[in-house]
Amino acid sequence: MKDLFERIVKDKGPLGKWAKQAEGYFVFPKLEGEISDKMIFNGKEVITWSINDYLGLANHPEVRKADAEAAAEYGMAYPMGARMMSGHTNFHEQLERECAEFVEKEAAYLVNFGYQGMVSAIDALVTKHDVIVYDVDSHACIIDGVRLHHGKRFTYKHNDVESLEKNLQRATKIAEETGGGILVISEGVFGMRGEQGKLKEIVALKEKYNFRFLVDDAHGFGTLGEGGRGAGFEQGVQDGIDVYFATFAKSMAGFGAFFAADKDIIQYLQYNMRSQMFAKSLPMPMVKGALKRLDMLRTMPELKDKLWENVNALQNGLKENGFNIGKTNTCVTPVFLEGEIPEAMAMVHDLRENYSIFCSIVVYPVIPKGLILLRLIPTAAHNLEDVKITIASFSAIREKLEGGVYKRIAASMM
Repeated sequence: MKDLFERIVKDKGPLGKWAKQAEGYFVFPKLEGEISDKMIFNGKEVITWSINDYLGLANHPEVRKADAEAAAEYGMAYPMGARMMSGHTNFHEQLERECAEFVEKEAAYLVNFGYQGMVSAIDALVTKHDVIVYDVDSHACIIDGVRLHHGKRFTYKHNDVESLEKNLQRATKIAEETGGGILVISEGVFGMRGEQGKLKEIVALKEKYNFRFLVDDAHGFGTLGEGGRGAGFEQGVQDGIDVYFATFAKSMAGFGAFFAADKDIIQYLQYNMRSQMFAKSLPMPMVKGALKRLDMLRTMPELKDKLWENVNALQNGLKENGFNIGKTNTCVTPVFLEGEIPEAMAMVHDLRENYSIFCSIVVYPVIPKGLILLRLIPTAAHNLEDVKITIASFSAIREKLEGGVYKRIAASMM
């Protein structure tokens, strides 16, 4: 018999094997200072494109005032305990009502964290007799939720409706044999590539197939659709989404999340989501803070307008300068370059140290080998000068990458 930890010591995993070279700089970096378009990294100011504070609410004075007043009044502990036992308040109920109304669903249910909530909701919604069909590029929280499923599950090719339909045909045969149902899962916005999910096309398939539709709209909530109501509104199919999910961790600049659906579905989740039944309630400062943030989404459309001014300037400027930004039709702005992991590390080091630009770097195994993805997240806190400087910097590093500069630097360090 082997020692359980023997494998762990020898095999750090596809990302962990780079820990010695990457930790503290490329992974687990420390951004300091107020959350804004410019922060401090490695002792110097950088233009920051890696914070999902889409609407610039993280340091908005009204938001900070609401958070501080709630913390002063209630502390961080209240309410104590799980909501089913002792952690339930009128303000939790109010936030749920307002979230449901905002996304035009009958009811909503707060959860403490988006990742945890999605995993637990998938587990609660299906039994071993049911079949799950989900986009192969789904977020890790969806994948982990599906892993808990004891029945059949199928992936369809990313945003490929033909592939989805083929898998629905397979799922239908199985569900007819088991007496179960079918759950289809997509994201409203795919956070790496920036593409909206094919929600309209998926909803249209309900005319041919009997399934329920769960949408993770973490990146669409606050950024897409009339009033920032999300990808379902952007595509005109909110009514066709059976279970809608959004997080407070991005546009709302906080933490926590919610599900919205028909009353019967929400009540079922309230009584069957283990991650919430046995976990401490969302703290009051975040609940009251979220109420303030939601009110600002409703009453301050200029926040979303400013966000999209910056998004359009950045994406149009990148395309005009010959950069490949994929098929993004959202705020998420991927820049695809060709190169290996050592080149990517040398390039990003140069970008941060010599051009004062901080963005997320994504490499294999998240994307195919030979590709480097630099992901930019424009926000309402950015300005057009940030965009201008960034595009010029990207042009400079691309020239170095294509000229082999980073390959030579990487080779010299091995």
